[in-house]
Amino acid sequence: MFVEIVFVGLPIDRDEVEEALAEAFELDGEVVGAGSGMGRCHLDLEIVEGSDRAMALERLRRVLSDLGVADCSTLTITD
Repeated sequence: MFVEIVFVGLPIDRDEVEEALAEAFELDGEVVGAGSGMGRCHLDLEIVEGSDRAMALERLRRVLSDLGVADCSTLTITD
């Protein structure tokens, strides 16, 4: 599963979000891309095939919520 996370108005440094995701998904996922421009930034998260989709997305949402960035993020999920 591939998740593009787009942030608009991110109140913290994107690297902080990337580090938190890397820690949360260290065994079954990886941040594979990042970028910024035009008032936005994004992170690309690839989750290992065979992972429980619902649990992975819940973990992702929990990380974003704990960092206080859930409200400024949009997820695009592809298989």
